[in-house]
Amino acid sequence: MEQEDVDGDSMGGDPFAADCRARIAVEVLANRWDSVVVYVLGESGPMRPRALLTRIGGISAKVLNEALRRLEYNGLVERRRYAEAPPRVDYTLTEAGTALLTPIRALGAWAAAYGDEVLAAQDRMRRHRRQGVLTGPADDDPSHAP
Repeated sequence: MEQEDVDGDSMGGDPFAADCRARIAVEVLANRWDSVVVYVLGESGPMRPRALLTRIGGISAKVLNEALRRLEYNGLVERRRYAEAPPRVDYTLTEAGTALLTPIRALGAWAAAYGDEVLAAQDRMRRHRRQGVLTGPADDDPSHAP
């Protein structure tokens, strides 16, 4: 059975199947830096790697390079090389990369609305575990109550 998105378009199979197309999007967004790179390129336009490093901050050149290669592999960014001396390279979003900006912005809005709650829950769980109150996830699940 094929799952449909809110527009009625097919998402490619059972939503819990290993080959579900929705999993592709989740994998792309799951990397810590990939969505940041896509967002910055979407907001700023084509950029050289050094400019991306400066604009993003907190990312090493190696990690940025890995993210750019992953995004290029997934067809979300295009690497453009210019025949100049010295050689120049910049990166720009593809159509698929540009389309990913909408869900990235939605995730950002969700994080702004619920980020404090998530961090507070994580903090509570860490404190409980340190105090020996919790030994595993089932201890905090009301459906496992005696």
